Amino acid sequence: MVVGAYALGLAGCGQTGGGGGGAGWEPTQDAVMIVPFEAGGGSDILGRAMASGMEQVREVNITVENRPSTTGAVGYSYLLEQQGDPHYMLASETTAVALPITTETPWTWEDFTPIGQIAEDATLMIVPQDSEFGSLQDVVDAAKQRRLTAGVVSTTGLDTIVFGLLEERAGIEFEYVVFESGGELVTALLGGDILLASLNPSEVIGQLEAGDLKALVAFAEKPYESGELADVPIAKDEGYDVAFTQYRGLFGPGGIPPEAKQYWADALVAWTETDNYDKYIRDNYLISLIRMGQEFESYLQDYEKTTRKVLGETGG
Repeated sequence: MVVGAYALGLAGCGQTGGGGGGAGWEPTQDAVMIVPFEAGGGSDILGRAMASGMEQVREVNITVENRPSTTGAVGYSYLLEQQGDPHYMLASETTAVALPITTETPWTWEDFTPIGQIAEDATLMIVPQDSEFGSLQDVVDAAKQRRLTAGVVSTTGLDTIVFGLLEERAGIEFEYVVFESGGELVTALLGGDILLASLNPSEVIGQLEAGDLKALVAFAEKPYESGELADVPIAKDEGYDVAFTQYRGLFGPGGIPPEAKQYWADALVAWTETDNYDKYIRDNYLISLIRMGQEFESYLQDYEKTTRKVLGETGG
């Protein structure tokens, strides 16, 4: 079920022309959906789902462009260069908020135009099926004896944040191996190059269903109620209170007209009312959560405060 009052959020932006596709602006050329990570990962799946979904509900063509790097910075920097051009968008998640906190970047999330959030995504601790580890406690016990290689995507993404919280709670340290996409991370796990990894369900559900990999724990507030992950415990129930989800949503460049922002927000909301959106949420084990306009921006402000605490940052 979709949660969130998007209409209130849009109204809070001081925009005009509520429904009907954002009266006053329409694309005059093909639009571009930037994905700041490699193909195959959760961000790539998000970008392609939003692009095809908005094409479905609006007469617009949207080309997906992967501009990958280990941190996601390249894609966001490219969006920064498109200042004022509403024909560009980016599939956004935790990186937009977290990366500028720990790394010197020419941008923060406030340099862009947050259009909307369409879901929240939790992360799982994943190991090979034949791993020596059968539980989160097994991992903690082993990590107290030796350094375990842990794979993550991005040095400041959700993967690193949840593992960092676990390190703090359990008094352990992992040896991190950074990959550019969830697809590369899965390959490394299957090949025995690393011992464990943090992955979103969408990045690994196929291997879980096939029995090649297994999930030891979910870093979420509540357990999954059905499907392949119904038997996966949450970290809190295993004795470690670690829960931190990431948003999945859409950013535009900074300085775009309010009418253009609303056009894309309306298109995004229209997509969330389709069976195609429901399938995306279901297939990728996401939490359906809609925030638009000022509601989304307020959420990002709070998310930044939380992320600063999680990453041990005290500055502004």
